[in-house]
Amino acid sequence: MRNSAGRRTSHHTLSGALAMPLPATARRLASRAAPAFLATLVSGIAVADKAPADTPSSGKHVYNEICSACHGQGVPRAPQLGNRRQWAPLIREGQATLTAHAWVGVGGMPPRGGRTDLSLEAFASGVAYMARSAGASWQAPDPALLQRIEAEVRKREARRKTRGSKAG
Repeated sequence: MRNSAGRRTSHHTLSGALAMPLPATARRLASRAAPAFLATLVSGIAVADKAPADTPSSGKHVYNEICSACHGQGVPRAPQLGNRRQWAPLIREGQATLTAHAWVGVGGMPPRGGRTDLSLEAFASGVAYMARSAGASWQAPDPALLQRIEAEVRKREARRKTRGSKAG
């Protein structure tokens, strides 16, 4: 591209605006630096993809969007985030058991925390996040843990059906 004086200019690709004319040395440096810059930029994106984030399925996100309505507002019988005394007996139940009981509903807590669209993995992430805030060393849900939770859910639902048939 040439400007009105007939001098060569380069096109600034980020903003689409015309840039100032580049001397030959700067053009050579830019042509050599561009691939390195691009590689650095791409590697930064790859690293960012691996970083833990507040994604829709992260425990922190699930807590902030769903659980905090009760577990962050002082609702009676809802253990509050970070309260070790309230969480201690629940943590002792174990990760799979507590998560399964909460998943199907327990006490005043509705099944899935009242969100029928929530996946078991996201729900388990939220429970683990809250338990960790109270001192538990619970892991993020992996396939093996999710299988143990699902097995506990089946047991709990079977017990509920048995109790329901005895009542009738």
